[in-house]
Amino acid sequence: MEKEDNNIILVNKESDVVKYETENIKNLIYTIRGKQVMLDSDVANLYHCETKYINRVVKRNIERFPKEFCFQLEQKEFQNLRCQFVTSSFEKQNYGGRRYMPYVFTEQGIAMLSALLKSDIAVNVSISIMKAFIEMRKFIITNGQFFQEINNIKDQLLEHDKKFDEVFDELQRKQESECRQSIFFDGQIYDAYILVIDIIKKAKQKVLIIDNYIDDSILKMLSKKNKNVKVVILTSQNSNLNKLDINKFNKQYPTLKVAMTNKFHDRFIVIDNKELYHIGASLKDLGKKCFAISKIDDIEYIKKLKEAI
Repeated sequence: MEKEDNNIILVNKESDVVKYETENIKNLIYTIRGKQVMLDSDVANLYHCETKYINRVVKRNIERFPKEFCFQLEQKEFQNLRCQFVTSSFEKQNYGGRRYMPYVFTEQGIAMLSALLKSDIAVNVSISIMKAFIEMRKFIITNGQFFQEINNIKDQLLEHDKKFDEVFDELQRKQESECRQSIFFDGQIYDAYILVIDIIKKAKQKVLIIDNYIDDSILKMLSKKNKNVKVVILTSQNSNLNKLDINKFNKQYPTLKVAMTNKFHDRFIVIDNKELYHIGASLKDLGKKCFAISKIDDIEYIKKLKEAI
């Protein structure tokens, strides 16, 4: 009998005795739940039998296989193994088609399994597997400090990434919440539209809009406002906003009030009587020509603006 698989299993043709290279068996040993283990399918492959036969032996002698000897993987553990070895025997042996999560054997579990199988192949294979476990244990002990340093570096990198994300999120939040000044060029209709909506959404109580040439496009923006926020629009007779539009809006997004005035030339948005924005173009013409939106921080201007109304 001659057989060769992904881990190079060699067969002596004359004696029909299977010989395994320790280095190749070591490639089948994984660390799960802090224990060195082998998958039931790999064990079955080494013993030249089907996986279901191995698991049948375990179930019939379950009292001899405590969790220290054999345990079943959880879905997440199995998926982690598949991700780590996506190009290895995992993919080639079609582990993904299993109907149940695989079992894994520790070194003690392999020894117990060998005693139950009672065959020459099982004895020879078990000896090779024991040697591989011993070699792996020596390797881990010898390089334990190195592995610990790597884990420490990983932890530090994760911590740095977390802090970086927090700083980035905070900067992003401040950038989004504090619109100081933005310039929009011809064609930036959507960008300007979004910025005005962001300003409107900042209001918790009231929005005051002053614009002489407003139309029903403002209603689409105001539909994004927070619930129960009152809106007052001061506009001129040149406005194209009619009473029917206002009534329909109020039925779904109360409360909107519109008043006529000819006292203003420029456009303004006041948020909660605290924040004042100067708009360089009418809200109906956002992005059609180059204009700017600027925040005016001086609270005195808000007071003077209210006095002028």
